[in-house]
Parts: sequence; structure tokens; C-alpha cells
Amino acid sequence: MRLLHTSDWHLGRSFHRVGLLTAQRAFLDHLVATVRDREIDAVLVAGDVYDRAVPPLAAVELFDEALHRLADLGVPTVMISGNHDSARRLGVGSGLMERAGIHLRTDPAGCGTPVLLHDAHGPVALYGLPYLEPAMVRDALGAPRADHAAVLGAAMDTVRADLAGRPPGTRSVVLAHAFVTGGAVSDSERDITVGGVASVPAAVFDGVDYAALGHLHGCQTLTERIRYSGSPLAYSFSEATHRKSMWLVDLDADGAVHAERVDCPVPRPLARIRGPLERLLDDPALAGHEDSWVEATLTDSARPHEPMARLARRFPHLVSLVFDPDEGPARSLASYAQRLRGRSDQEIAEDFVAHVRPGRAADAHERAELRSAIDEVRAQEMAAEGAR
Repeated sequence: MRLLHTSDWHLGRSFHRVGLLTAQRAFLDHLVATVRDREIDAVLVAGDVYDRAVPPLAAVELFDEALHRLADLGVPTVMISGNHDSARRLGVGSGLMERAGIHLRTDPAGCGTPVLLHDAHGPVALYGLPYLEPAMVRDALGAPRADHAAVLGAAMDTVRADLAGRPPGTRSVVLAHAFVTGGAVSDSERDITVGGVASVPAAVFDGVDYAALGHLHGCQTLTERIRYSGSPLAYSFSEATHRKSMWLVDLDADGAVHAERVDCPVPRPLARIRGPLERLLDDPALAGHEDSWVEATLTDSARPHEPMARLARRFPHLVSLVFDPDEGPARSLASYAQRLRGRSDQEIAEDFVAHVRPGRAADAHERAELRSAIDEVRAQEMAAEGAR
């Protein structure tokens, strides 16, 4: 069986205030063409279909158009909700869509109910595990703790239990939206840290032939049978070196995986340039970046006059300007966003305590209280999104 694994479309997202809807449409054109030309048997979309719980109308229309095109090809699509999606909104109409071969899996209660497909070698069970917010799903899944490893482990237990009752030789695929240990992160992924631990071990997927993962934006292979497709477009400059692609996965009669990367269209390359303003304006080696989206980091010891306007004359697609002097007191001008980049909510809260109380960092009890408060706020946000 031939599967096309993709994820993290983030329909409706912008790149530094530049709209990406045209680029997202080009990607979906490419996806549909790939499904048709490469004789795909099923499309797997591992979450974060939209960029936010209430997406703009243009993004919803683009999604609707893509589903119609896939249904017209007669190729089943299995899709789960991610941490950016409103699971309840995305799941509206799923019963009707299923009749057209579009299988939306947004309810944790359905983790153990697969979409069953068949090829010449027999059945393939595809299980959709939507993003599981620990505090919201712990009781429903019977997990021992409210953390990512526990709830995903409980969901996988239901998968393995269902699979055990299937005919011998049934092959299995799981879609999941999670941060699996060993994956490489980007700046554009929303933090999902709960209880101080965001990642889950790869061993949680033991017992299935292929795990199609979403959440991390870089295409990567954790094992031959556990892979991230990554996002089809770059959503931060931390992804400037990414090769954006999808996985074309052939599942053999015995469940062996053979995977090939299918490159996605690149609307405009990304470039990070760094140095004093005058050198960035004059360096001939940077000519190749003049049509790229550019993040320029200025290392001048003093802030130059009108740097954005001057750089934009050479780099018309400059979208980000950062000041990071090489030395001297001007280094303190580094932006607040820079100082927080790559840090979790828990780390930021602990840093704040240490800042306002010099000489005494948060102790174990205070760290636990902060963690509990952050988890409670996240749970309230998820509940509010689900109720809208």
C-alpha cells in the first residue's frame, strides 16, 4: 500500500506578516498532483491543518477545496487534529465526510477505531490519534498521570488492543501529533510542555508498522518506521536550511517500510545574513539572497540610521531586522523575543522568579506550583477553544 504522509499545513498562517495563502494553495496543488501521478492509495495528514482554532474564512475555503479535490480522486484521506486546531471545529461534519473517503479523527475516544483499507495483501488498519492535551483527556483514556507520555501511552494501548483482535497479518499505521524524543525542534512550533516534560519516547509506538508524526516542522526520520513529514512551508527563519517535503511510504505485504521524500514547492527561499550594515549593503557574495525572504542581523556597535529602509533597497523582501552588536554595552539591545527564543513557559516563569528575587531561584515546591499553574492555564485555554 502506498501512503503519502504530510502534516502541519497551518492554513491561514503568515510569515512575518506576509500572507502565505498563495503558497499554501500551490502546495495543495502539488499534493493533489502527487496523489494522482504517483498512484497514492491513502493520504495521511498528521495534524495542525489550520494555524489557529478559529481560522480565517480564506483558509477554510482552501481546506474545503482541497478535500473536494482529494475526494474526486477517490483516494482516502485520514486526518487528525493538532495542537493548533480546534478539534471540535475540525471534526464538524466528519460523519458525512467519511462517506466521501475523508476520515477526520479529532475525538480521543476514537483512538482505537481504525480506518480499514485493503490492498492485494490484505487489510491495513489506520489509527488516528489527535493531539492529546493531558489534563483534558487523562480520565477519558484512563491514563495514570496527566502528562504526554502517559496519555499517548494509554491511547496506544487501545490501538494495540484493537489490533490484537484483527486477523493475523493485518498491517497497522498510526497518525499522531506529538513531540517524540530525538526530534529536532524549530522556532515556529507552539510549546506543548506539560508537567515539565514535552517529549514522549519513541517506544510508545511499539507494535505498529508505521507512525506518521506531526508537530515538528523539520522532515526527519527517528527510526525507519517513525517519521515526521515536517511542514510543507517554512514558518520561521530557524527553518531556513530545511528541505520541505512529504514522505511517500510503501508498506509491503509484511509491513516493511520503504520511504521516499517528495519535495514541496518553495515560494521564496529564506536567508539569514549577519554583519555590519555597510558590509551587508555592499558584499557581492550576498547577491544570491536579493530575491529571498531575509532576516538581517546587524552587528554594528551603534544603531545605524534607517537600517530597514536602506537594507530594503537591496533586499526588497527583508522581513526581519535584529540588532546583535558584536561587543560592548549595545548587546543589551538584543530583543526580548531573542532572549526568550527556544525557552519553554516553565523556564520563562522560573527565570522571572530569579530576576525579581536576586540570589534565590525558585525552589522545588515553587517550581511545582508554577508547573501546576501553567498546566491549568493550558487546560482552560483548550476547554475554551473546544467550547467556542
